[in-house]
Amino acid sequence: MLIALDPASPTPPSEQIRALIAAAAASGEAPVGTKLPTVRKLAEDLGLAVNTVAKAYRELESAGVVETRGRAGTVIAASGDRSLAEIARGAASYARRAKSLGLTVDQARAVVETALHETYGQ
Repeated sequence: MLIALDPASPTPPSEQIRALIAAAAASGEAPVGTKLPTVRKLAEDLGLAVNTVAKAYRELESAGVVETRGRAGTVIAASGDRSLAEIARGAASYARRAKSLGLTVDQARAVVETALHETYGQ
């Protein structure tokens, strides 16, 4: 994902960064799990102060577009789309329950595929 700022824009750089990353997450250009550059690296690449990029990342995290995973970095979050976040929680719960009941991965997958087929009619 390329982050390029418009120096002639009246929009502050932190807002440009926030808007570009949010749009990339919403459009799928930056799918869930896409790792973002570190704050320091992006600031260096864009010739900005570290605090400017950090502000954009904080706002994105507050909005649920990204999540910070400590040393693993900042990634596009499933919660960037609230419906995906809800489904991801349900899927995780289903997977844990299927495992606790002794189902194999293939069995658990087959149950989900059947339910999807019945629901979507495909």
